[in-house]
Amino acid sequence: MVLKIVQSGDPVLRARARALTAQEIAGAEVQQLIELMRETMRDAPGVGLAAPQIGLPLQLAVIEDVAEVEATERTPVPFHVIINPRLVLGGEPVDFFEGCLSVDGYQAVVPRARTVHVEACDHRGEPVTIDARGWYARILQHEIDHLNGTLYIDRMRTRTFTTARNAARYLAGVSVPELLARLGETAS
Repeated sequence: MVLKIVQSGDPVLRARARALTAQEIAGAEVQQLIELMRETMRDAPGVGLAAPQIGLPLQLAVIEDVAEVEATERTPVPFHVIINPRLVLGGEPVDFFEGCLSVDGYQAVVPRARTVHVEACDHRGEPVTIDARGWYARILQHEIDHLNGTLYIDRMRTRTFTTARNAARYLAGVSVPELLARLGETAS
């Protein structure tokens, strides 16, 4: 079963989600929710999905990325769950395009830290530590932002905001630094 993804303007996307207890994580409801979120993320398709995006104000996100693109430091990331995450940013900021399943049909350049350190619980409630870089670090920052009521449009370089169709039409083959230069902006 695929869940409905809420869109920008829904109040749940702007509120801080509540932490889950160990008992809730172990419960059948949350375990079923994780499976439904996995199906929904894959169907969308997306590389991450946070519980607020399906209307639930919970500190829970699922992540999976099967792509590999060397230029963006993008490598495959197996399916996993982060619950009640704490994020520490590291490294210099990197500008790159992002989109969001809850801001459907749009993208913009968003500066994000190149590296992150995340402490969270996994799908069993066990503590996990994640040190990520590149695209995976971007995914983690994006999903954890959702858990704190923040959308990528809050962090974007506003002059780069575009429809996905226009990005494909006008920006194919244009590097982010070249686009920023065209717009009179400097890279992070």
